[in-house]
Amino acid sequence: MRLGETGSAEAQMGNIRRVCNDLAELVHAGYRIAITHGNGPQVGDIFLKNELARGVSPPMPLDVCGAQSQGMLGYMLQQSMQNALRARGLNLPVVTVVTQVLVDQRDPAFANPTKPIGPFYGEEQAARLGQERGWRLVADAGRGYRRVVPSPRPVKIVEGDSIQEIWRLGAIVIGCGGGGIPVIAGSDGELTGVEAVIDKDYCAALLGEKLGAEVLLILADVEKVSLNYRKPNQKDLDQVTVEEAKRFLAEGHFPPGSMGPKVEAAISFLESGGERVIVTSVERAGEALGGRAGTSFYPGSRSSSANTIGLSAKATAAAPRSRLRKH
Repeated sequence: MRLGETGSAEAQMGNIRRVCNDLAELVHAGYRIAITHGNGPQVGDIFLKNELARGVSPPMPLDVCGAQSQGMLGYMLQQSMQNALRARGLNLPVVTVVTQVLVDQRDPAFANPTKPIGPFYGEEQAARLGQERGWRLVADAGRGYRRVVPSPRPVKIVEGDSIQEIWRLGAIVIGCGGGGIPVIAGSDGELTGVEAVIDKDYCAALLGEKLGAEVLLILADVEKVSLNYRKPNQKDLDQVTVEEAKRFLAEGHFPPGSMGPKVEAAISFLESGGERVIVTSVERAGEALGGRAGTSFYPGSRSSSANTIGLSAKATAAAPRSRLRKH
């Protein structure tokens, strides 16, 4: 969803169609893609509807709400990609995989929930909900109180082998939506969903690694990564090495709630064998792949020879962590 939109099905589908038209152009240009996406607004709406209907219908836990958002957005992306490809004379299968992602139940994030979800509550209501349901609620910028949940790091994509096999068969795969459905494994390997949210950028890097992507494309709301963002001395970055990215992170240029996870995901992807990470807007994606836009991250020495790419998108924008390979 875009700022100011109501979040109706028509508005979301319109946004997704525009993004998928841009992605279909990449496929038409000879790249292979896999898609992942965010789900913040959507899972928040699902959670809110659960709360409002609590008196007449049992509310679903957060992991189930995440699964619902994957199915809804996967359907919209799948249909829009199929239509955009068909309009370009391309007959490629598009498959959505409802994806579980393993997290470590010993992750420090479980002891320090920080990710806000759901509606705002008054002080008295927040205190009651905290006592009745065991929620942690915190004040949010004078707008009331919101529930916060853990945001652990992804460890393994449970359906990773299946996604990889579908990918090898030539399909465009939509997976790991919203960072994946967080699950933990018991001593016997049995999986259980947990009330948490996984950052989509970290999971996209993990998916790109699983698919063997050489280049990871992260689509954001900005055309380039910047130092001193929105300050008089803002400096847009064209090319960044891993060493420089780590230094900029340490200097506080990339806050945890905005560009920080994207830069950390870029570092992780490159250190696991990737060749290039690009951060840019969906409108400049094609130019960025050609080195004419966006910010490119490299392991060390800068190069533009890689021809396999991954995508990651925000909310309803379909820009995944995936592999794009020249035909």
